[in-house]
Amino acid sequence: MVHAIHRFCTSELKTQVIASALRKRFPAQPILNVTGIRWQESARRSEMPIAKPMAQLERKAAKGLAWNAIIDWRLSEVLSIAQDAGLAPHAADAVYGASRVSCAYCIMSTAEDLLAATRCTDNHEVYRTLVELEAESTFAFQGARWLGDVAPSLLSEELRSRLVDAKAKAEERKQIESVIPDHLLYVKGWPTALPTKAEAELIADVRSEMNDLMGLDMHYLAAESVLARYSELMAASKVKTKNE
Repeated sequence: MVHAIHRFCTSELKTQVIASALRKRFPAQPILNVTGIRWQESARRSEMPIAKPMAQLERKAAKGLAWNAIIDWRLSEVLSIAQDAGLAPHAADAVYGASRVSCAYCIMSTAEDLLAATRCTDNHEVYRTLVELEAESTFAFQGARWLGDVAPSLLSEELRSRLVDAKAKAEERKQIESVIPDHLLYVKGWPTALPTKAEAELIADVRSEMNDLMGLDMHYLAAESVLARYSELMAASKVKTKNE
């Protein structure tokens, strides 16, 4: 599923920001976006073309094009050219043993690369902060993989204990949520259906159990308020669709 969607960090925090700046800077000139993407890097990238129109750079007065200039290069070629140019390897792989350079703790990383990130002392405080979020939220960093399990020796005894509790709560949370019918679960464009009275009572019960489990101060804990909220959201959705 990860390969089927654009990663938020890449699309929204990099591509969109850069593309917006380029469109403003060159409103009437063609823009060529050159990348270092290679076919060898992944199954998804192996299917990418050498060049294609880039919608984020399109303007009425000019075209935008993405060009993957070294898409057919092998890793050995990249390393050889870098070495010939006198470029030192990045510390992430040369010193700490990572297979790729990315965010220190990336949601796309392998277990080995997450461990490699913990070998750099500069990353220890970030590591503990992210594990704090796991313990507080009861959600694992990568679906079923808990970041706190990568290097527990870097955590305090108190945080390790809280992480154990978080894992137990995560299982309870999943059990509580499992009774919600599929057609009421979140999908794009949610909510897509108004619950029946019985379904609204079920949702209210689930929210009440979640409220107690997580120690929250949630709203919509009764069937009537759940139905009212769904009605509000569906009416807002209709207005939005009409205006688009």
